[in-house]
Amino acid sequence: MANLKEKLGARIQEIRKSKGFTQEKLAELINMDIPNLSNIERGKKFMTSDTLEKIINVLEVSEKELFDFGYMISDDELREKIISEINDLPSQGLKYVYKMIVNLKSVI
Repeated sequence: MANLKEKLGARIQEIRKSKGFTQEKLAELINMDIPNLSNIERGKKFMTSDTLEKIINVLEVSEKELFDFGYMISDDELREKIISEINDLPSQGLKYVYKMIVNLKSVI
């Protein structure tokens, strides 16, 4: 399991990309050099609280959203959770989930 630095770095990178920022642009906006930002995103280095606040402001996210790691699990853990949920579904639910999966595979 990843430590806090790794999870937070991965989350920053994920949000940065979803907002259309490059590392270069985010680094410029928070007044940090690119290698330092890269180290933060890879979980190799932690940041000051001032830098954390700058990232939150520039990415326009709440502290809660930034620290939401609940869904960051391995593929194997995710498969286990999905199977567990599917096993509890009634017949009609299984049919609905099957249709969703078939449709999802056609667009991915």
